[in-house]
Amino acid sequence: MLNRFLLAVLILSIPPFAAAQNVTYRFSPVNQWDINKTAAYWNPIIKYVSDKSGVKLELKIGRTSADTTAYVLAREVEFVFSNHLFSPEREQLGWTVFGRRWTPPLQGEIAVPADSPITRLEDLKGQEVVFAGPEAFVGYKVPYAQLLNRKIDVKAVFAGNQNAAFAQLFAGKAKAVGSNSALVAGYSIKEGKKFRTLWKSDDYNDLALMASSKVPGATVKAVASAFIGMHRDPVGKAILVKASEDVGLDPQAYFLPATAADYATYRQFYQIAPASLR
Repeated sequence: MLNRFLLAVLILSIPPFAAAQNVTYRFSPVNQWDINKTAAYWNPIIKYVSDKSGVKLELKIGRTSADTTAYVLAREVEFVFSNHLFSPEREQLGWTVFGRRWTPPLQGEIAVPADSPITRLEDLKGQEVVFAGPEAFVGYKVPYAQLLNRKIDVKAVFAGNQNAAFAQLFAGKAKAVGSNSALVAGYSIKEGKKFRTLWKSDDYNDLALMASSKVPGATVKAVASAFIGMHRDPVGKAILVKASEDVGLDPQAYFLPATAADYATYRQFYQIAPASLR
């Protein structure tokens, strides 16, 4: 009886999140770049968040953005950075928005190389247009919906990630690319490539930091606090600046609090989107 009492006292005296050190939570961000660049951007960030929060996170990404989202839909991860979960069906899965990355608002774009003879969306009829993948919301669903609504029949090609899509465009394997404005600008800065934008959508917020409903509330709060406070800590800010510069993002990009209300425009899209994209 005494031994049981002592064991209970020891368990109750464990500091907050000490037990969490023995639990590893998987974090799956959408592949916005190739797998190596995605890992290079996120690994130092999640190491910082793990150290600061006392909650152990590890990166879990697939070869493509569709593969990564498949992990999420199979409930194999506990935290995500995604905008693939706002359709009516997926909102039933119970993911909670707790933050987002500050960047200027994103727009879906359809673009061609600056020296392309193509100057109008209508010129793309019957041509190959390359996208990162079928799960990309701002980079595929939004621009492809525009093409469908205008009855411009194109041959959609999926490259697996956005950098591969840009590479195919500039190699002449596709006539145009669908993407989001931040990734177009970042690729132009990093690779020195020039684009001509044929069409641009309305604004959407950058991707959301989200937690699964199976994660304890105190754990979510600790992780959220580490992400959101990162830019106010000199060590965290230095990590963010370097990671952003390495992939062509605005060096001032940081994480801020968010709720589901920040993603109302995503829900509005699904209300009027062509059936094949819902």
